[in-house]
Amino acid sequence: MTDAPIPSPHCCMPSTGRPPKPLRPLPQEARRRPASDGTVLLPGGEFLMGAEDSEGFPADGEGPVRPVRLSPFRMDVCAVTNDRFAEFVAETGHVTDAERLGWSYVFAAFLPGILRRDSPRPEATPWWCAVSGAAWNLPEGPGSSVADRGNHPVTHVSWNDASAYARWAGKRLPTEAEWEYAARGGLEQARYPWGDELNPGGEYRCNIFRGTFPTKNTAADGYRGTAPVDAFSPNGHGLYNMAGNVWEWCADWWTTDHLAGADPTGPATGTAKVIRGGSHMCHASYCNRYRVAARSANTADSSSGHTGFRCAQDVGG
Repeated sequence: MTDAPIPSPHCCMPSTGRPPKPLRPLPQEARRRPASDGTVLLPGGEFLMGAEDSEGFPADGEGPVRPVRLSPFRMDVCAVTNDRFAEFVAETGHVTDAERLGWSYVFAAFLPGILRRDSPRPEATPWWCAVSGAAWNLPEGPGSSVADRGNHPVTHVSWNDASAYARWAGKRLPTEAEWEYAARGGLEQARYPWGDELNPGGEYRCNIFRGTFPTKNTAADGYRGTAPVDAFSPNGHGLYNMAGNVWEWCADWWTTDHLAGADPTGPATGTAKVIRGGSHMCHASYCNRYRVAARSANTADSSSGHTGFRCAQDVGG
């Protein structure tokens, strides 16, 4: 049940290839009291999870469509921002996996020539550069900053980093089932959080790669890289950017052997964690995983310039 291969090719998020490691304990004094600000209460109940979409990738295990029942929970309205993550780092001294490793993956088009030339690239996905010094506060490596991106989603954060933040905030990462229920916004089996058309009435509803991937992004939706976390219209649950912008970590270990039932949490162990939602780098020609049922995964210490997270919270927590 836990030996399903990680989706390939890694257009979505290249891996460090390192094994998962246990979470570092967070000192009691560094933990915040749970707060429900910036969240919405979702009633739960039964919904149809998954899809059998001709645009999907069979190896991703989007299907079969199955009934899942969820207890009520709260979900962050927006992905965690750079400003909010900076508060966490200031209070806890947290050092991200990218900082510990000394590098993270950056889209080549965002780099100056010298970094594009000197940074190693995965052979199968040469648009990714392993940039020394790239981290959440240096998203394109040395010389870059998030000074003008405070309201953009934090990136270059691993599953370990996201989990540490969630514990500090008195929350947790959403299960994959909770994430999909939230993303659907009350619509049954719609392709996107707002319906079945990508650009209804010609209106852009998400931040994805527009143009010819990976060489030309027209930025027709207004953004070449990340967008503010509250860009575009929210879905029916009032949640922003559940498709595109940045991939979001979920709590579950990756599997393609799905179970129906109540409050599923995935396998007990595994080698990769689920990521959901797609990103500003997703394009229909290669990775159309911005559909609401689409899924991918990566190792718990992997990071990149297009992966972030949002938190969930138990009701009453």
